[in-house]
Formats: sequence, C-alpha cells, structure tokens
Amino acid sequence: MRRKPAVANRFYEGDPNRLREQLNRLVRLDQPRSRALGIVSPHAGYMFSGAVAGAVYSRIEPAQVYILLGPNHHGFGHAASIMTSGAWDMPFGQITIDQTIAENLVAKGRYISNDPSSHLQEHSLEVQVPFIQFVSPQAVIVPIVLSIRDYSPCEAIAEALAGIIQSETRSVTIVASTDMSHYEPHEITQRKDRLAIDQMVALSPRGLFDYVIKNRISMCGVVPTVIMLLTTLVLGASKAELIQYATSGDASGDYHQVVGYAGLIVT
Repeated sequence: MRRKPAVANRFYEGDPNRLREQLNRLVRLDQPRSRALGIVSPHAGYMFSGAVAGAVYSRIEPAQVYILLGPNHHGFGHAASIMTSGAWDMPFGQITIDQTIAENLVAKGRYISNDPSSHLQEHSLEVQVPFIQFVSPQAVIVPIVLSIRDYSPCEAIAEALAGIIQSETRSVTIVASTDMSHYEPHEITQRKDRLAIDQMVALSPRGLFDYVIKNRISMCGVVPTVIMLLTTLVLGASKAELIQYATSGDASGDYHQVVGYAGLIVT
C-alpha cells in the first residue's frame, strides 16, 4: 500500500526544494550528537513546533529504523494501529515500512492490529518523516498510531517492542510524537508542562501517565510517550534530556491560548 501525504503544504512545505530549505533552517548538522534510544518530538505545523523538533533531530545520530508512536487524533480504526507493509509517498520521495518488524509486532503485541486506514489522515507521524528523511535518508519506519487510554496495554506493547528491538542488529530509535498542553494561557501551559517534563526527565512513565490523567493535561501523545519510556527503560536507558521547549505563542506572538512543545532525547 502507498500512503499519500495528508498535511503537506499545510504543516510543512510540499515542494521538495522548499522543504529542504525549510529543514536547513530548522536542523543544525554541526551539533554534537547522541545515540538515542528514544525521542519526544512535537507534531504541529513547522512554523509553530518545527524549531523544537529540529533541535531534537539535530542532536541524535542517524538510525536505520525509526519506530513512530503517535496519537490517533481522528479516532479511526483500532486502539493500536500499525501499517505492516508498503511505503509513504513524501516530498523527498518514498519511505518504506519495515515489514519484518511490523509483522512481528502484530504477532507478539496482543493489542496491536494491522489497520492502514487509521493512518491515512493522521498527521502526528507524518510530520516526523521529513525530519527523518533529512537526517537519515536511507531509514525505514514502523508507524503506529494509538488511542489507548489505560496503562496496562502500554506495558504490554512496550514489552513486545523491547523484545523485537533487542533482537535487531540495526540501530533503532523510537519517536514519541506529542504536543503538550493545549489552548491555555502561556504561563499556565508552561507550569503544567514543566511538571510533565519533570516526569519524563526522571524516566518515570507511570509518573507521567498519572500526572497527566489526574490533572487532565491535554498532552495528546501521553500514551506514545509512556510506551517509548517503558521500552527504552527495558533497553537500558539511563538519561532523558530536555533539548528545547516552546509554545505556539513564541512563534505567533499570541500568548492567550497556546500549545506547548517539548523535545527530549532518551539515551
């Protein structure tokens, strides 16, 4: 199956030359880089969150496989939907799905279902792909969108992911695609997001999940982030570093109702 872009020319430049110019402004290839087990990267339009995402991709070593975890904003399909084969058509050209890993996840992850329809209009993973192709032109992806609301399926999915990654000879980075608090004043958003980020930096997936649920934080990708943290802990993660934080107000100048964006690297 070939997936067509859903948000090109809206969230990011759809022309490959203009997109390369855009990413040349957002990604700095002269930065010191770390081998990342996982990252947190936002998924708004590049004019709002691209600087935060670019700062993260500037600081990680290119991986051969990127496992993409994002929220299912539209609610189509299964609670944990993966595309197991095919490719995504993007401005920089096709990026291929790693069929072996994807099919293994369906076989071993009892909550994960092969459901390409869930991906067709979803932007949370798509906006990560131009960054991935820019820094890792030969990489493949494993795309998973999630609408899970409970903690126990996160543990089961992470267990399946970790087992598959441990058997891989290729380098793998897990991308948790998420924005932070939505549509509150800048100061409130910063305060709420800081406490959520503290849980991420502490490598506390349960702490993050409980904080977001208890305080009704509108962090759309909390489940993808929790699964990424759980998986990387099994893989030996010892550090999570906040690379950059911003809100949409920093780009628009409107601080009355903003969205928060955080970029982290887990090593």
